[in-house]
Amino acid sequence: MIRETRKKLGVTQKALALTSGTGLRFIIELEKGKETCEIGKALTVLNTLGVKMTLTPPAAATQQGSGDGPHA
Repeated sequence: MIRETRKKLGVTQKALALTSGTGLRFIIELEKGKETCEIGKALTVLNTLGVKMTLTPPAAATQQGSGDGPHA
C-alpha cells in the first residue's frame, strides 16, 4: 500500500524519506515488506502519505468493556 500510494502521489522514495524523517534504506525495506521495521517510523511514513488507519478491537473486548474508557 505504501509503494502504491507513494507512486500515485508522484513521490520518489528519496523524497518520502526526507519528508518523513527516515532514511532511504528504511523506505526501500518497508516497501519490500520487511517484518522487523520500526512501527513508529512506519506510522510516520503512513501519516506523511496521508494514509489513515483504523484500529478495531475484537468483538469480545467491545462486549465486555473494562469501564475505563477507550484505548489506542
